Amino acid sequence: MLGAIVPDPATYALFLGAAVALILTPGPDTLFVLSRSVEDRGLGVRAALGVAVGVLFHTLAATVGLAVVYRTVPGAAQVVRYVGGAYLVYLGVRTVRGAVDDVADAGSSDGASDGASDAASDGGAATTDGFREGFLVNALNPQVALFFLAFLPGFASGPAATAQMGLLGATYAAITAGYLVAVAVAADAAAALVRSPATGRRIDRVAGAVLVALGVWVAVGG
Repeated sequence: MLGAIVPDPATYALFLGAAVALILTPGPDTLFVLSRSVEDRGLGVRAALGVAVGVLFHTLAATVGLAVVYRTVPGAAQVVRYVGGAYLVYLGVRTVRGAVDDVADAGSSDGASDGASDAASDGGAATTDGFREGFLVNALNPQVALFFLAFLPGFASGPAATAQMGLLGATYAAITAGYLVAVAVAADAAAALVRSPATGRRIDRVAGAVLVALGVWVAVGG
């Protein structure tokens, strides 16, 4: 039974090579994880795992034929693209505003106790936000859905084609998670070398600008 689910070794090896090449190509997911990682490594790791779950979502959609809606329902892809782009822009604006708020907090005379309270509050939000944001950034991109609908069937065949697509998609998600977690850890390590309150605010502004640009890119179908 398992032998029917797993593609033949040559096909699976070809898929792995193609998957690694595609995952290593910088795109919205990688840039999003980078933008979060320079703020906090844990946030970046959670964003990476959220993206990987988004890949599983698109795999499920492709295996049951759900992604075909983007081709058959007029305007569906455009609507989802606009929603995904708007979400990225929202994240970018929020990140930039966070940098501005940090400046105000730094000048506040209330000092350490309020700062500790804010940090604890922010940390609690980051625990869920990073994962959720990473998932939505990937799941709301119709280009990813169409990619999986076109990509996965080319490596699956026979009566167990649907199960093979599920296995291939899970493999793709695992490689994505491993790569993006490594990106998150490396970005955090690099950021730690120059991290300071002032530098952190500059990084937030840059990250916010990148997210806004990504949102526009997704919305216009870049």
